[in-house]
Amino acid sequence: MMNLMHWRLMVAVADNGSITAASERVGMTQSAASQAMAAIEANLGAQLFTREARQTLPTALGLQVIEQARVMLGALQAIRSTVDEARPMLRGTIRIASFPMVLAAFLAPLLRRFNQLYPGIEVTTLEVTDNEVNTLLDAGLIDLGVVLNPKPERNATLLGRDNWLAVLPAGHALAARPGRDSVTFEELLQQPFVLATGGCTANARSLSAEVGLVIQDIRVEVREWSSAFSLVREGVGVTLVPEITLPAQRQGLCVMPLSVPVYREFALVGLTSRSPSPAVNALLKMLAD
Repeated sequence: MMNLMHWRLMVAVADNGSITAASERVGMTQSAASQAMAAIEANLGAQLFTREARQTLPTALGLQVIEQARVMLGALQAIRSTVDEARPMLRGTIRIASFPMVLAAFLAPLLRRFNQLYPGIEVTTLEVTDNEVNTLLDAGLIDLGVVLNPKPERNATLLGRDNWLAVLPAGHALAARPGRDSVTFEELLQQPFVLATGGCTANARSLSAEVGLVIQDIRVEVREWSSAFSLVREGVGVTLVPEITLPAQRQGLCVMPLSVPVYREFALVGLTSRSPSPAVNALLKMLAD
């Protein structure tokens, strides 16, 4: 059974003279495109292309079929354009600032869905620190920003939350205790410590201060979470990180929950200086739904 992707692929091969180049144009792998081309010819019962050393060229019959395919695809595009012009389309722009980890893990899939629902709205994202998010919001330079642990009065739209976890060198004494599968915040802070911030104001230092504790022995402070994991593997110290930052490969690391869980929430907040635009309202409504 042939579908639109087959017809688009056929035209792309004719235009590019190569199955490899055509596969990139239509968003297929090279092997999938080769199989699709074979299926097209088998389905039609005719040879449409000849394969030479470095080119794939249409046969005389192939040229006629490709011309009809162009007419068909052009008519389909005309139908879509007619429908789009007749249907009111919400248009506008949205500027969103977020720190990178949340942007990649939480916002990106939501924004892909939003683009499908509202193709007329252009969304621009900025990767910044959490301090910079607030600065941009205060200056009115963005429409929405991702903030950590938003205050109730900010009318935030919750995106998600993750758990702070202890990361220790494999075989560390705290992890080797019989019957203990968690660690207290206080005993973790008494160990030689690798302070990782991720460029955020919410980190082990601020969390400990909130509960009246102090990190006893900071051996090194780093911005990148990956650097902290490397230092923990080398036995420099222990660390405390958000769950979302954990590496896929955890050899040499022991990850333990805190005995009393500590979470961080991240949410979208808008400007307090002006009402949200129709485009921003459309995004917030999609998130709420």
